[in-house]
Amino acid sequence: MEDKNTPLRAIDAVPIIVALDVDNVNEARDLVRQLAPPLQYFKVGSHLFVACGPSIIGALKELNVKIFLDLKFHDIPNTVADAAEKATRHKVDMFNVHLCGGREMVKATVNRVADTAAKLGLARPLVMGVTVLSSLSEEMLQKEGGVSRSLDEHVLKLTEMGLSCGLDGVIASPREAVLLRKHYGDDFIIVTPGVRPAWANKDDQQRILTPNEALKAGASYLVMGRPIIRHASPRQAVEQILAEIENLY
Repeated sequence: MEDKNTPLRAIDAVPIIVALDVDNVNEARDLVRQLAPPLQYFKVGSHLFVACGPSIIGALKELNVKIFLDLKFHDIPNTVADAAEKATRHKVDMFNVHLCGGREMVKATVNRVADTAAKLGLARPLVMGVTVLSSLSEEMLQKEGGVSRSLDEHVLKLTEMGLSCGLDGVIASPREAVLLRKHYGDDFIIVTPGVRPAWANKDDQQRILTPNEALKAGASYLVMGRPIIRHASPRQAVEQILAEIENLY
């Protein structure tokens, strides 16, 4: 039996989600074919979605992988709920909303997803809440975003609200994972962007940790794009990362 004090890990055996930030369906499918297996989860963000449209979801699902639709929905409650319904109908496995959209937006989304999945007999996608983008520092959040509380306090408050509305988990920097586990326990998912292997460039990320550090902090999934997809051999990059983290499992 799993120790109740052990943070919830990835639902799948391999806790890596690859960000498919490429220009077309052929590049995306080629990467998936290279990396699955062992990887099972792939992220479709605004870059690829705008380039290809919703058809990219079906094109990748044909390869028997799971899709995290990372469009960070943020609008009035009904508009976001409508978008969430479409994502559910496209059979994505996970998608996200911006928690700064507020409680009513989150509740409307969670309810619509549950109703749609039940009505159509589909698996309900995981609904995740974005806390603070990993490209933002505390100074940027306060000076440019007008937030008076500390970054940690802001992440905690947003997470508390999202979980109380029925979200499955949150998207947060790995540096906040320990704090979130301490305050809200193990029974929710933390997806962490801003993860960089020691051998990779920092790029535009501000609050980063290595894969080992992020998993030890309590992350369930690690989102990585450029360190993998821009590597001379994406498969080799994944093998290096898995070798680094295998001792944690």
